[in-house]
Amino acid sequence: MSVNTNIQNSPSNIDTSGPSWVDKKFSHPERTIRLATSFSGIGAIEYAFKRLGLRSKIVFAGDINPKCKEAYFANYNIAEEQWHTDIHDFDARSYRNKVDIFVGGAPCQAFSIVGDQRGFEDTRGTLFREFARVVKECQPKVFIFENVQGLFKHDSGRTWDVIRKTFEDYCGYDVHYQLLNARDYGIPQTRERLYCIGFRKKTVFKYPAPIPLKYRMYDFLEDYSETPFFSGGYKYLSNNEEHRIALIKGIEQERFNDFVFRVKDIEDKYYLSEKVAKYVLAGGTKTFKTSTKTDLDIARPLLQSMHKMHRAGVDNYVTYRKDKGINGIRKLTPRECHRLMGFRDDYQIVSADTAAYMQAGNSIVVDVLMAILKQLDITKYGVNAE
Repeated sequence: MSVNTNIQNSPSNIDTSGPSWVDKKFSHPERTIRLATSFSGIGAIEYAFKRLGLRSKIVFAGDINPKCKEAYFANYNIAEEQWHTDIHDFDARSYRNKVDIFVGGAPCQAFSIVGDQRGFEDTRGTLFREFARVVKECQPKVFIFENVQGLFKHDSGRTWDVIRKTFEDYCGYDVHYQLLNARDYGIPQTRERLYCIGFRKKTVFKYPAPIPLKYRMYDFLEDYSETPFFSGGYKYLSNNEEHRIALIKGIEQERFNDFVFRVKDIEDKYYLSEKVAKYVLAGGTKTFKTSTKTDLDIARPLLQSMHKMHRAGVDNYVTYRKDKGINGIRKLTPRECHRLMGFRDDYQIVSADTAAYMQAGNSIVVDVLMAILKQLDITKYGVNAE
């Protein structure tokens, strides 16, 4: 059995000829989308529906992390019986044909490819296998599977070939996939991820084209006001100039898919001590490198272990402090990390800092999901009110 070698990012999968997804309108905004998730984290797709102002109903959700469950229940309308903790114990057959879109980012442990690449059978022992099983059982109209870009290259492409084959042959879906970077969809963070979309029916689909990035990481900081988006103690981030002007005049932010940030002081606990700051800027040792650059325009990827502040490629340090004229070095706050994942300040952070950092770093970027939902015209797959 030959291995699929067409595993690289393909520009031909991007819609560069049609109207921008930003300007597209939903065909059936009155419909309700029945939404289901596994490996739900803090609910990125749920929040994307909220920011888009679409009607959605959670069918089921689940995550093995109790802190994620705590955050999820604080922010979304869900009953205990709709939640599954361990996906291995979750039977989705009762939800068959009751889900419009199913979304998840199953952790893909490296697994060996054996035999003749038998698809689903070759994924035994992996969480991806459980995600595929749920797809097979509940038969959503559309699913989105999100994962790290390295999945493409693992085992010379054999791993992705097995995953693709599983979605196509075992689940029976029309599969499309593409690498998308958050910085191409409005968020100043370098975060490239695989977005695999499966359709129950054969579907012509191209991914949303990138848009110009208007913001810097500093625009998302809690204590920074030296920006054209600042007025009257607030920052107003919008892709639409008319929206921004309206927001400045006092129109409620819920009318638009925009961010309104209150500028405020940052607690001292987020600032590095002089000793730690010098170590960070020194570049580390031969065997343990740290970041020597601060104040990036585009943030480095926010990873789940971001609370460990001395890992190369993870650190996002800023030197701005508006009070007392001090240019101290500090790490990002949990709120800033959530903003850089597309969560507005109405999202309730209920966990302590360590868990909140991990939750943000494990999430999917909301703005990328919004672009995909608009490109899909997800309301086509919704149902009319009963």
